[in-house]
Amino acid sequence: MPDQNSVFKALSDPSRRKILQMLREKDLTAGEIADSFNISKPSISHHLNLLKQANLVIDERKGQNIYYSLNVTVFQELLGFFLNFIDKEGEE
Repeated sequence: MPDQNSVFKALSDPSRRKILQMLREKDLTAGEIADSFNISKPSISHHLNLLKQANLVIDERKGQNIYYSLNVTVFQELLGFFLNFIDKEGEE
């Protein structure tokens, strides 16, 4: 799993969580993501960069566009991280 601090930092912002929910439905370009927000495109780019640094999203160039998608593997690892707490409680 990537640095947990970067993952939790990325998840701490409501705009980034909304981006992740949007990407759960389908892969999107930065422009398509920006259309759903009332913030500047540089701000969207900043949010996407933080999500990429945390490995929560993957970007892939297709022709002229860059498409963003969820990195499901990191979410599975994060879920395992939390489930580990539950398993430990049951052992005590």
